[in-house]
Amino acid sequence: MNTYVGDQGSYWMETAPPGAPRAGLDADVTVDVAVIGAGIAGLSTAWELARDGHSVAVLEAGRIAAGVTGHTTAKLSALHTLIYDRLRRSRGGDAARLYAQSQTEAIRHARAIADELGIDCDWEDTAAHTFARDPKNVAELRDEAEAAREAGLPAEYVTETGLPFSVAGAVRVTEQAQFHPRKYLLALADDLVRQGALIFERTRVVGLKEGEPCQVTTEAGATVTASEVVVATHYPIFDRALLFTRLSPRRELVVAAPVPSGAAPRDMFITREHNTRSLRTAPYKDGQRLLIVTGEHFAPGTGDAGKGFERLADWATEYFGPLTFTHRWATQDNDSTDSVPLIGPLHTGSRHTYVATGFGGWGMSGGIMAGQLLAKLIGGQSPAWSGLYDPRRLGSVVREAPTFLQHQAHVARHFVGDRLTARSAGSVDDIAPGDGALVRVDGRRCAVYRDEEGEVHALSARCTHLGCLVAFNHAERAWECPCHGSRFDPTGNILQGPATRPLERRDL
Repeated sequence: MNTYVGDQGSYWMETAPPGAPRAGLDADVTVDVAVIGAGIAGLSTAWELARDGHSVAVLEAGRIAAGVTGHTTAKLSALHTLIYDRLRRSRGGDAARLYAQSQTEAIRHARAIADELGIDCDWEDTAAHTFARDPKNVAELRDEAEAAREAGLPAEYVTETGLPFSVAGAVRVTEQAQFHPRKYLLALADDLVRQGALIFERTRVVGLKEGEPCQVTTEAGATVTASEVVVATHYPIFDRALLFTRLSPRRELVVAAPVPSGAAPRDMFITREHNTRSLRTAPYKDGQRLLIVTGEHFAPGTGDAGKGFERLADWATEYFGPLTFTHRWATQDNDSTDSVPLIGPLHTGSRHTYVATGFGGWGMSGGIMAGQLLAKLIGGQSPAWSGLYDPRRLGSVVREAPTFLQHQAHVARHFVGDRLTARSAGSVDDIAPGDGALVRVDGRRCAVYRDEEGEVHALSARCTHLGCLVAFNHAERAWECPCHGSRFDPTGNILQGPATRPLERRDL
């Protein structure tokens, strides 16, 4: 049985300065650019724009750098598992080279910013590995090493990694990095304010009117008038581009435990085996390092996070010996149908609205790159890799039709099938304290949660995004939509979009 101590939250959230709370927007404002979302993509975009002389307002529904960015594993790498051979085959060698160049430039740019602003963010230069233990997977690793090298990365195929277990093979890329994302972004936000930018927390955006100028409306009724608008909410909160048909959300679990410094791997590692295993270490107290292990991914609302945490911890202890886990958390990623992020104009008719999404678990380098790319597009420039990431691309969607259709089948299965087959608790009385379940009341399903004091909270079971039935995540105590990844707390408040309205309350 694994040993757990502490509050089990995100290490990045626990160890970064809390940052001064920022007021919500309570009056209309006018700026050059409104940026919706204050994760790494939103804050990076805002910083680039402010540096270029634009007036900027950042609108964040919660706290800055506290959503997905505050729950990442914080690898700054251009080696994204097995992306290069896939790109070489599906979109050609030029696409693979542009991908490598853009991601590598993002890492260098982040380091330059950290040096310029004097940010103490635990920056460490390191190497990244994609490895396999099963010999059957060696061929694809050799192909990936070759494709990454052709794309311009310092990549090689190796069989020795420094891990405490043998591998069948690995792709190794040097000149990569790891850092503390929240320390980096809080410093970036402070510099944004020094440049005159406006940052509003607890400000949920619910409406967008495109035009010249554009208007963004908030839940509280305030309006931001802006010449340009960037939607950087991880999963886009506006459906007019139908990007939800090209994005698949997944949750991924993280466990962390201190290990002696001498026993800690110094590089970054990932394998697709065992439902993904990713690991790195970070500086920790008392001469130790914190081992951070990620994996056990599943679609929101479909997996057993509690058992997943245990499997992940069991895997870590198998190879690193007895561990005391001080932190555990989960993150959420969005995969695009062709494995390349969607960064650029929001839809085919866009003139002044932009989006950044679909980072597929590589949002650190991807978010920084998105900031550079969007700032240049808004400034009238077109970087060499803008076409690679353009959300309006169609050719790759056709090539990735099987993935697209698989995603749509998953959504349809939950949208239609859950109404026919979703299991419900027998009655409200069957729900234990601290647990939740769907219950039929007067012929309709309700999402019912019983808190630790025994009080019952009843909600509509329909997600306010597009109406799929939510399911209860027992380990994280959240209602989750399996279709598009919206998440709600036990009383229906929004934890994560694309939903912009809470679950409706029901009277039992």
